[in-house]
Amino acid sequence: MRDFELAKQLISNLDLTSLNKNDSDDTVVNLCKKAAISDYHVAAVCVWPKFVHLAAKALKDTDVSVATVVNFPHGNIKTDPVAAEIKKAVSSGADEIDAVFPYKTFLDGNVDACRIFLDTITSLTDKVTLKIILESGAFPHIRHLQDACRLCLEYDIDFLKTSTGKTDVSATPEAANVILETIKSSKREVGFKASGGIKSFEQARQYFSLAQIIMGTKWPLDARHFRIGASSLLDDINKTIKKGY
Repeated sequence: MRDFELAKQLISNLDLTSLNKNDSDDTVVNLCKKAAISDYHVAAVCVWPKFVHLAAKALKDTDVSVATVVNFPHGNIKTDPVAAEIKKAVSSGADEIDAVFPYKTFLDGNVDACRIFLDTITSLTDKVTLKIILESGAFPHIRHLQDACRLCLEYDIDFLKTSTGKTDVSATPEAANVILETIKSSKREVGFKASGGIKSFEQARQYFSLAQIIMGTKWPLDARHFRIGASSLLDDINKTIKKGY
């Protein structure tokens, strides 16, 4: 696939994201405009929960989904606040929920508490897309990440996602490899999302190629199976499209 063809594909896999402390109404409106005016529209716009209603209004007549984050970025284990976040987000117009897995609790060995967490959030997201953010950079060993993936894959989730982008180590090809291999072994129809520190077309290509190699041709790399979460990546992808080769 030539660069500009892949670039067009990658736009449709993109969750255009803004999760900065200083985000405002104007930030979100401009983000939605950026998402909607592209000739090849993005999969979703991801914003803080308080901006979901605004994003839903701005994207009402488009095919772009509204995503938001919950339990973010800390990954606490308390289920009641997360349940309240999800209910409010969905009622405000969220199509997709990106929820941070309680990775610290998992690494402490309290798997039962993590099961309760997963039970709770999956019961509230049956009508929306649910992405579980593993925070892969926090796992000290591959086997810990594999075990967390396997636990999440026991539940009715739609995506496994690498990271929040708020820790020292975000998405890495090594973590992506582990997550994709675990999804493949599960034989579940679960997608993969790389997020955190992905800013260039070349970086995005690396994750796309990795997914293509591991998952094979029977696993279509459409927005239902593969996503990249990023804030500035769209600009670099558009530059590649404009080159036309």
